[in-house]
Amino acid sequence: MAADWLLLDGSSLMFRAFFGIPVGAFKAPDGQPVNAVRGFLDMLARLVTDRKPKALVVATDEDWRPAFRVKVIASYKTARLERGAMPAELQPQEPIIWAVLKAIGVEVMGAAGFEAEDVIASLLPKITGTVEIVTGDRDLFSLVRDPDVTVLYTQKGIGNLLIVDEAEVERRYGIPGRSYGDYAVLRGDPSDGLPGVPGVGEKTAAQLVRRFKVASVSR
Repeated sequence: MAADWLLLDGSSLMFRAFFGIPVGAFKAPDGQPVNAVRGFLDMLARLVTDRKPKALVVATDEDWRPAFRVKVIASYKTARLERGAMPAELQPQEPIIWAVLKAIGVEVMGAAGFEAEDVIASLLPKITGTVEIVTGDRDLFSLVRDPDVTVLYTQKGIGNLLIVDEAEVERRYGIPGRSYGDYAVLRGDPSDGLPGVPGVGEKTAAQLVRRFKVASVSR
C-alpha cells in the first residue's frame, strides 16, 4: 500500500548518487560532470514508480555541521571536516540537482543552520497520513512509529531498500521499536564524533533501554 508521503533525505541520496556512478560517465555540454544529477534523478524515478506516494518532499542539508551542535559537542563530524565536506566534483552538481527538482515540481525544503534530518523531523508533526522516509542515516530510525512512519534504509541501494519499522528496530538492536533515539544517545556514534556514555557500548545501551523502558518522544 502506498504511503501518503515520501520524505527524502536529499543530501544522503545525493552522495549515494555521486559515488554510485563514475564521475566521467555523464557530462554536461561544457564538460562538467553530472553523474550525481543523473543518479539522483534515476533514484527518484525508481522510488516514485515503486512506492507510489501521494506527496513528495526532498529535504536538504543547509548546514551539514550546525553551529549549535558543535557548540555542545566540539567533536561533531570532525572526521568529515578533516577529509572535506564534499568531493570537488560533487559540489557544483548540488545546486543543479535542487534546481532540476524544483523545475519538475518537486518540493525541496531546507532550513538555514540545520541538516536534512532536522527538516524531516520538524515536518512530521505538521503532516497527516502515513510517511516513508528514504535515507542512509540511521539517526532517522528514531522517528519510526508504527503504523504511521517507516524508514526506507538505503544501505543495500534503492533497488533493495531495507524497510525499518518498529519490529526491525527491535530485531536489529534488541530494544523497543520506538527507543532508537535513547539507545543511540547512550551508545554514541564514533563515525559522527558523538561520544556515548563512558563505558556503555551497544549491548549495555540496549540493556539499559530495555530495563528502564525509556522511549523517545512520540510523534
